[in-house]
Amino acid sequence: MSEIHVKPEGMLSLQTIAMPADTNWSGDVFGGWIVSQMDLAGAIHAERFSKGRCATISINQMTFLVPVKVGDVISCYTKLLKVGNTSIQMEIEVWDSHDSSRPPVRVTEGVFTFVAVDVKGNKRQIPTDVKEKFFANQA
Repeated sequence: MSEIHVKPEGMLSLQTIAMPADTNWSGDVFGGWIVSQMDLAGAIHAERFSKGRCATISINQMTFLVPVKVGDVISCYTKLLKVGNTSIQMEIEVWDSHDSSRPPVRVTEGVFTFVAVDVKGNKRQIPTDVKEKFFANQA
């Protein structure tokens, strides 16, 4: 996981607003709803990167730092960490910008792994040119 930082890292992949139906009995947004937003953001990035369908295969190192309330605007930022032949690992951060008079607050982060799949759901190779661009940017 990345070091503590005060600004989002990566690419803005999804932004949405927390609604009353997304809350628990205490008025906080369900952690599962937040994880599903992270999964959607990661899938968007993974599918654009790999030029095709992807499926989530693991979520690691999730840590919730602050609660999210109804009306909060959450932003999911994604950053590629590793790319294999068929898989993509990325860090996904969620930031809450509920109050425009203050800087955004990091809500949670996690490391998600996606696998590239074909139309039948079988693993597929990530295109070589896509991987080469990723590795060239890492150098």
